[in-house]
Amino acid sequence: MKTIPLTKGNVFVYDFGSMKLHNYCTNDELNDQVILLEKNHRLIVIESPTFYDNNEELEAYIRSLDVTIDGVLLAYHMGGGTFLKDARKYATHHADEYGHVGGGKALIDQFTESFGEKFDCEIHHITDYINQGEFTLGGIRLNIIPTADAYDIEIPEINCIYTHMLGSTCHSIVAGASHANQIIATLKEYMEKDYRLILTSHYVPEEISAVDTKIAYIETLLNIASDCKGASSFIQKMEQEFPNYSGKNYLEMTASFFFSSDKR
Repeated sequence: MKTIPLTKGNVFVYDFGSMKLHNYCTNDELNDQVILLEKNHRLIVIESPTFYDNNEELEAYIRSLDVTIDGVLLAYHMGGGTFLKDARKYATHHADEYGHVGGGKALIDQFTESFGEKFDCEIHHITDYINQGEFTLGGIRLNIIPTADAYDIEIPEINCIYTHMLGSTCHSIVAGASHANQIIATLKEYMEKDYRLILTSHYVPEEISAVDTKIAYIETLLNIASDCKGASSFIQKMEQEFPNYSGKNYLEMTASFFFSSDKR
């Protein structure tokens, strides 16, 4: 792996021989990541940046690769609609709904209010709908795995998977005990498949050891939640248990799910 510094963000480039993986770290307020898969001078993009300066920077980087863009796969991040405006945009119907009228749209509205004119609030227009299962784009075989909000992407040729969130030293959004158990079950499946890398929207690529760390985090979170009577004490105890974790806003969102009636 090598690191290419850009003006605002940076790119981690992983060379797997037949394929290169470029992970663009936006270094924006949301710590967004965008994944590029390059094979035989063709490129597919997973997710979109959402700030105008990142859009311009990543487009310039892609031009420097001298590749043909076969399309952009949009799952959890439908904002940033001016990015690669003329490229074909792929999503499941469920992900499209999430981004245009569901929880994804609500987040875009929230970020537009928070970040103002520097945030690209335009929503991508989906040109091609995809379904669960195997799907080939840009000569790369993918496996589309539906999730509650959108979909994950397995990349069998390099034994990697893209999912929305992991982050071994970052808090996670956990929407209650049932969701926590679903996360644990999914992470155990990752361990069984022994992926080379876990790719996400909000954290740099991680090896499979990060999955074990996250399972322990979720189990601890459940124990702490069961011992707390309100959101404030839950947040305090989680911060004591994980003092160096980033993503406090995610922790606060988790607290609101577990203690929805608590006004703090």
